[in-house]
Order: sequence, then structure tokens, then C-alpha cells
Amino acid sequence: MGKKLKNAGLIGLGVVAGVAVSLQFSAMAQKQADPVLPLEELKQLADVYGLIKSDYVEAVEDKKLLTEAISGMVASLDPHSAYLDKKAYAELREGSQGKFVGLGIEIAQGDEGYIKIVAPIEDSPAYRAGIKPGDMITRLDTTSLKGLSLDESVKKMRGEPGSKVMLTIMRKDEPQPLEFTLNREEIHQKSVKAKIVSPGYAWVRISQFQEPTVDDLAAKITELYRQDPHLKGLVLDLRNDPGGVLQGAIGVAAAFLPKDTPIVSTNGQLPDSKQIFYGRAEYYSLRGDGDPLAKLPEAVKHIPMAVLVNTGSASASEIVAGALQDYKRATIIGSQTFGKGSVQTIRQLTADTAVKLTTARYYTPHGRSIQAKGISPDLAVDENEDGDGLNSLRMREADLAKHLSNDREQEAGKAPRDELEEQMRILAAEKKRKPLEYGSGDDFQLKQALNHLQGVPVQLAKAESKLVKLDLPPKK
Repeated sequence: MGKKLKNAGLIGLGVVAGVAVSLQFSAMAQKQADPVLPLEELKQLADVYGLIKSDYVEAVEDKKLLTEAISGMVASLDPHSAYLDKKAYAELREGSQGKFVGLGIEIAQGDEGYIKIVAPIEDSPAYRAGIKPGDMITRLDTTSLKGLSLDESVKKMRGEPGSKVMLTIMRKDEPQPLEFTLNREEIHQKSVKAKIVSPGYAWVRISQFQEPTVDDLAAKITELYRQDPHLKGLVLDLRNDPGGVLQGAIGVAAAFLPKDTPIVSTNGQLPDSKQIFYGRAEYYSLRGDGDPLAKLPEAVKHIPMAVLVNTGSASASEIVAGALQDYKRATIIGSQTFGKGSVQTIRQLTADTAVKLTTARYYTPHGRSIQAKGISPDLAVDENEDGDGLNSLRMREADLAKHLSNDREQEAGKAPRDELEEQMRILAAEKKRKPLEYGSGDDFQLKQALNHLQGVPVQLAKAESKLVKLDLPPKK
């Protein structure tokens, strides 16, 4: 059982998961191609095309052959480059805007090959129907989900607004399977949650970086300071945040750093891929109506901070964590992040299709490459008091075939493969554990982040096997 577990996905947002997309939905404008074409290889391609057309067991449409050839060519480059057909291109644009047509369910790979409900999205069809965290989806209409990947399951749950789908669900303590018939509808997901979790201490969670994220963050922080003008500490939660819109990451980091601070840089072949992105509205404002961070309380620039990350924190999440870590603005707590440090730019081909192409690598303000290495926490803290749960079995960027190399540092080495017995022990323990609700009273990592901010000893990961107390940044 050497396979790593897949990270949790979100129905309707899986297309942009793990990507910090440069929102340039523009026509192709690359440097001029080498005029010397590889004629011999092109002749082989034409020969194979002709053989398929003449000799294959049944007729194949020209469009299918050419589209698959394009798709295979792009996909062969790295795990994050892809040809986007009409459906995939529309899904990416919808996901970046924080809306999609679906059921409104956050999911993960579950037991025995089925799909597990992490949480229904508030006011979604799933939420209104009474679907609960921990429920296991076994069938969609007449199709069994056993053995299907998260991406395949997501595609089956999507559809046209108003179309119906029946979910068969296994629920703990229910003797018989439950059936729910839901109408798909457009889901508007808020990517930012926030609340006071302890007197004087706030928790802000970002689940995905979308176009409205910076505006939503500004509104949530303003509301927190309205509730408590004398906040003493803030926990920024980026666990299992797979990434999203680059401008969202720049704006989130800028909210907590001095104005005009360099946030992230990129480097690639094209001149416009060699850039430094600063904490200014021109780099993060997508709506063109001023600076959404302009009216934030000045105190937010100085409040002591901790940032929670795990193996599911990728791309845009790593940009934020890396910037705050480089400037010693926050203490990073949790486990090594995913290591997705490459830029994908959307190059439009037709009105309905595009190519998502890796065009550069990301670097933290101090020049560290995120790619295939990730961000190492300042304080390694397990997900649970008794261990790191499924985090130890999850894939990272360095585990992916054909991943882009890290050009500045040694990549995060793969951990020794867990023995089958140990993996089975972890899976059995997680099966008995109730789903973790981030921000709840049972959130162990959040408790440790609050301990750190309050100057109380922190329980480190089991590998560390000791308690530590770090000096807090000076209050200003």
C-alpha cells in the first residue's frame, strides 16, 4: 500500500486546486517560435495519424485525434500544465470567481474506496438536505463511486443548474443506506471565515484564493476589530488551502505587511514572467474600484500572528506563508507544505478553449524557491494530539511524476515509505476519529497556535518530543 493519499477536494473547485493561476485570460502572445521545425518528428506524427485513420478497428473523428494529441503534448510537460476544453475552461473561470454549479460538498477520499463528506457548504443543496460531515457517498444515481478518484467523482456531481442527482449515503449509526435527491444549483462559496476564538484572539481561515478573497478578508478583519478593538493575536489558517488566484495571495500577504513590500517574485523564459509583485493595490485589486485594504485598522499590521499550514497547503497558500515567514511577521505552525511553486498562465486558444501552461517558478521575498520543497514550519505540530493522522500519507509535489525541479535548493526528500502495517494502523485510527472542524474547540493545532501567541508551551510533533516556548514578536 505504497500509494500516497490524495488531498481533500472541493466539489466544483477541483479544477483550480493547487494552482496559483495568473489571471491573464488573453490570446497567445509568446516569443517567436524557432523557425526550424523538426520535420522528421512531424512526419512521424502525420504517419501515425494516417495509420489510425486507415487501420484502427473503427473510425475515429479528426477532431478527437487532434484534440487528444494537443492534450497529451501539454500534459507531458508537468503535472500542472493542461489543455482546457470548453467544459474545463468554463469550470476554471467559475472556480476562480468563487462560484460553480454543483451540490455544495467538501469531500475527501474515504474508507473502502468511497467518497467522504468533509463538510457541506452553508445554504447549499447538500446543506439544506441534511447531509452531514462524516457521511460516506457510495452511489450517484445508479453509479457506484467505489474506486473512483476525487476528480472523477467531482465530474459526476456537476451538471446543469436544476438537474437532479440522487446520492446514496452511508451514515454512522444508521442501519440502512440513506438516499437524498438534490437539485444542482450555482453555489457561491465564501473563501474567508473568521471569529473570535478566545478573549483577545481571532481566527481567520482562507479555504481557497478566489477573485473576491481580498475583499472578503478586509470585511472579516474589519468586523473582528469591531467586535474587539484590542485584539492581542491572530491565527491565519491556510490548512488544506490548495491555492487559486495569485492576486488573492498577494493581497492577503499585503494585509499584514507594510505597504509596497515585495511579496513574491517569478522567473521563466518570457520577459513578463520575470517579475516582482509588491503589496500595492495594482497587484492585488481585481475589481478596479480602489484598494480593498485601504480602510483596514492600522493595528492589523502589527498584531502578533501565527499561520497554520499542512501538506494540503499549496501554491498561493505557500506564497503567503513564505512571505510572512521571510519577514518574520508570523510564526508558521503545522507540517511541511505541498511544494507547488510554479506559475500557470491561461493562454486562450479559441473563444471556448485554452491552455494552462507552466510559465515560471515562484520565489519568496528572500529568494527561496517553493517548488518541490514547500515551506517548512517554524514549529512542527501534528494535526492531533496523538499524531499527524493522514498527513503522513499524503502526496506532495515532489512525489508527482514529471514535477518541475527546484532550481535553487535541494528538494524536500521523500520520507521513507511507511510499512503496510503502519499505514493500516493510521487508517484504522482515522476511521474512528470524527471529522475535524477547523476553528472548533477540538482543533488541536489551533490550540497550539493560541498557546504560542499567549506565551504558553507548545506541544510539538511527536518527532520533536518536547515542549517549547518561543519569544513573541514585540508589540508595537
